[in-house]
Amino acid sequence: MTSYHPHPASDSPSPESDLRSEAALGSTVEIEQPVVPVAQGVYVTIHGHFYQPPRENPYLDAIERQPSAAPFHDWNERIHHECYRPNAFARVLSAQGELLGIVNNFEYLSFNIGPTLMSWLERYDVEVYQRILEADRKSCDRLNGHGNAIAQVYNHIILPLANERDKRTQIVWGKADFRSRFGRDPEGMWLAETAVDGPTLKALVAEGIRFIILAPSQVQRCRPLPTADDPDPEWHEVGGGQIDPTRPYRCYVPGGDRQKDYIDVFFYDGPISRDMGFSDALASSHSFAGRLGMAVRGDHRPAQLIAVATDGETFGHHRGGTEKCLAYAFTQEFEQRGWTVTNFAHYLSIHPPLWEAELKPVTAWSCSHGVDRWQDDCGCGGGGLWNQQWRRPLRQALDWLRDQLIEVYTSVASRYLIDPWAARNDYIQIIRDRSPANIHRFLARHRTRRLTAAEQIDVLRLLEMQRHTLLMYTSCGWFFEEISRPEGTQILRYATRAMELAGDVSGIQLEKKFVKRLSQAPSNVDLFKHGGEVYRQLVLPAQVSLEQVAAHYAITSLFTTYAPEQQVYCYTAHQMDYQLQRIGSLSLVVGQVQLVSSITWETGDFVFAVLHLGGWDFHCCIQPFSGRRPYTQLRDELFEALKHASAAHSILAMNRLFNGKFFSLHDLFAEERHRIMRLLSQETLTRLDQLYTQVYRDNYGVLMAFHRDGLEVPQELQVAAEVALSHRALTALKSLEQDMNDPSVTAQPPGSVHLAELEAIAQEAEHLHCRLNIPSARVTLEQLILRALWHLMQDFAPATAESEVQQIERLIRLGAHLHLGISLDRAQEVFFQGIVGPALERAVLEGCSQDEVEGDRDREELLRCYLALSRILAVDTGALVR
Repeated sequence: MTSYHPHPASDSPSPESDLRSEAALGSTVEIEQPVVPVAQGVYVTIHGHFYQPPRENPYLDAIERQPSAAPFHDWNERIHHECYRPNAFARVLSAQGELLGIVNNFEYLSFNIGPTLMSWLERYDVEVYQRILEADRKSCDRLNGHGNAIAQVYNHIILPLANERDKRTQIVWGKADFRSRFGRDPEGMWLAETAVDGPTLKALVAEGIRFIILAPSQVQRCRPLPTADDPDPEWHEVGGGQIDPTRPYRCYVPGGDRQKDYIDVFFYDGPISRDMGFSDALASSHSFAGRLGMAVRGDHRPAQLIAVATDGETFGHHRGGTEKCLAYAFTQEFEQRGWTVTNFAHYLSIHPPLWEAELKPVTAWSCSHGVDRWQDDCGCGGGGLWNQQWRRPLRQALDWLRDQLIEVYTSVASRYLIDPWAARNDYIQIIRDRSPANIHRFLARHRTRRLTAAEQIDVLRLLEMQRHTLLMYTSCGWFFEEISRPEGTQILRYATRAMELAGDVSGIQLEKKFVKRLSQAPSNVDLFKHGGEVYRQLVLPAQVSLEQVAAHYAITSLFTTYAPEQQVYCYTAHQMDYQLQRIGSLSLVVGQVQLVSSITWETGDFVFAVLHLGGWDFHCCIQPFSGRRPYTQLRDELFEALKHASAAHSILAMNRLFNGKFFSLHDLFAEERHRIMRLLSQETLTRLDQLYTQVYRDNYGVLMAFHRDGLEVPQELQVAAEVALSHRALTALKSLEQDMNDPSVTAQPPGSVHLAELEAIAQEAEHLHCRLNIPSARVTLEQLILRALWHLMQDFAPATAESEVQQIERLIRLGAHLHLGISLDRAQEVFFQGIVGPALERAVLEGCSQDEVEGDRDREELLRCYLALSRILAVDTGALVR
């Protein structure tokens, strides 16, 4: 086991300083010498590299729906459901499948989480985000000040292929993002694809990074560190992956000062790491511990580290349920074997390197050809008949664009900023906090003089241009087999946004030359032929103008009541005027809106008019606002034309008064377009529901006869039954939700009538072998169960407790009868973590047995309730009540 002094090693006074202190105080004063940390025994570090590439639309700062991730909105959401949340709330189960405990795996995992993914988690699930931050704090407490989290280069750029400035910015942004979240400086940093070379090491050392993690295949040779007794130890060639991964190594920057230009390196155990992803090493915690145990060296060394590393998404996404294996291994298996769970920083503090390593010139963990996977047709990531000849032209095109944008940036930014590149490095402070006050503080630090409003906008455009320049190098754009995949398309979208911003501030147009270079990148898909067509067909249509944002606001205002100041994606819409009139089936809205980008502060003032002809027909016109008087005249003329109740007359008037572009429903952003399409279809669907319901009622006896005699039911009648019952179920579920959310409903428990109706519908569907189409019911039921549990445990009332418990049980059974596959995870978390009222805590946690509460009816009822809930939610609480 570990033996070390209780204060952080990084803050430990040196022996020399203690001797000086002793001399200063006099020889009669005894000074306690610090205990030098010493590693003893077997240590285990499991490192997870958690990362998702940025997926936001560059113009909207939001991830749009990704159909391939169905039934989830997008891949971030899907992987979060399968991996990130399950690891923050990992289950330890009994042999009977009951919940024994909930473990935050991040308390034990060494991990890095990409900044772009952390930003998404912070926005999407703040509970999981806080669990991750809390896990790092707890690991700091447990491991002498050394937290589990390490930083990552900001947006996963392959650093050996980046220029010197981009290397530094990626590291600086990664460090600053880490510090803003975890409240401390990172000791280590994860390199994208563990790609490394000499200049990368130099950049890391310059920014104070103490250690990195590499694959065993990336080292060429190693030797013991030189000493006075042996100033030139023999080198050992280990280029075939024979490096001993149980110890840390010191790596010196080529050509640097050996006294200070070095970084420490951990090489993960390659065979075990591969088995975690591609074999059955994670089949159970016992087999996992056994596989790790095979790496323990029996040579009687005092300490050794068994370290493995893999994509964090392995635990739950790539390999479903393996977060449970980790949880049990961390809390049970490893401890039973006498192993200490640690992280790299802590191990380094108690076992400094005694060996040095020399790396191969340019390497990465996922390419056997150096870093050619991100610049050449090396065969990695390919297979089949497709080639990757597009990789080099794509990188060359982006490098050309980067260099052009450097010229724009330096020439324009130098007018406004003291040091444009220092400002770019500091821009991470704005990326993390885009509040006006923070932006003003940033500008005050970096400006050469007081800037006008237009100049401030140009500065923000320039910095955003540089951010998108970095984003267009995100590694996944080259990782796979085809340029037209979503990853390649995404980095090209960042490129086009960067070019657009460059044009806004300098007037320089780069797109034609860029597309010409892209045309040299051959696509494997006949539809595209080459990268130029990929750009035209997949990238250009995704561009968003301020006029399109205004049109989006105008059309959606017919279906959404907007506040005077409303956030629309990354724009603030200020409603200056809004008038709506309806005549017959025609609806006309005329208004004025001011749009302000929260990112660049760019502003646009627009006049809009939208004519809804009914159904899916919209005619929307947009033009710049030119003054109050012209706007009033335009508005009055349009409403006068509407009085004719003629669509043609109104459209002619709109076309005469507007010189701008025309928009329709098709021009809305996809998310909102789909919502409106569903709304517009609702009337038709309601009529169909009524029709199918009538057919079902008229033929109920016939259906029963077919089923009773075991005959095949006519498809038309079966479909009618399924549609009718699905409609009834959704209607009843909506009523149930309203009752349970309405504080004025006095029935205890609320919603009993509608719950009984849903139970009857489920039974009817079962008798008729109907498959109900009610996908939204799963989420609704999960929320109702969670809400009912919260109410019971927070506002415990003995008089109604039994009926409330029964209602929770009925809701759970209903989900099973409707075959919804509901999850009880959130309910278990609330229950197991003891988010309970004081009375229940006293009754259960202080009153340990049922015998002790007999005679106290309230406490007896509390305990009975607690035990019933544990049974219903499959939680083993025996240890608490025995």
